[in-house]
Amino acid sequence: MRLLLLASGTGSLVQAVIDGLANTGVEIVAVGSDLADAPVLDRARAADIEVFSAHPRDYADRAAWDQAFTETVAGYSPDWIVSAGFMRILGASFVSRFGGRIINTHPALLPAFPGAHGVRDALDYGAKVTGTTIHLVDEGVDTGPIIAQFPVVIEPNETETVLHERIKAIERRELVHLLRFLEHGTLEVSGRHVSGYTPSAP
Repeated sequence: MRLLLLASGTGSLVQAVIDGLANTGVEIVAVGSDLADAPVLDRARAADIEVFSAHPRDYADRAAWDQAFTETVAGYSPDWIVSAGFMRILGASFVSRFGGRIINTHPALLPAFPGAHGVRDALDYGAKVTGTTIHLVDEGVDTGPIIAQFPVVIEPNETETVLHERIKAIERRELVHLLRFLEHGTLEVSGRHVSGYTPSAP
């Protein structure tokens, strides 16, 4: 299985995938970013994984960036693409080309609290339970079919940083479990319903 990872930041989720898929038949063909100096690219280089980057400001407009990014990714012929902390909305060209093969993790129980600040929004709302969602990417913002969800109880007076770290620990474990499954297994998608996969935890 050929896997391509996209990330914008430090890359702790990417590192978990690199470590978790060692000695499997999954080949991480590249790690891409929207930032040339993203620390995640150094993690990939340290693991002898090819890297690439492209920032939207270097293109005439967002559509041009989307098309170029799409063609770059297509050059690696990935079977699956994981948005692992990639902080750009993937455009229509990208989703059209790879639709049904893009996985994202989101730090909330979708459809609640979509967008870039899921953990903060849950705390501000006064939610008692939040969690993480692994889903397929469509052209909306965190609106794609849900593969699996994992609840996390919010502790009294918990900070955003502490809560997010607890959620990330689950994301790392469960994303690796899903990718190990996909090496030989298949997701069955019918509309918004995804079946064929059993998470490692309820």
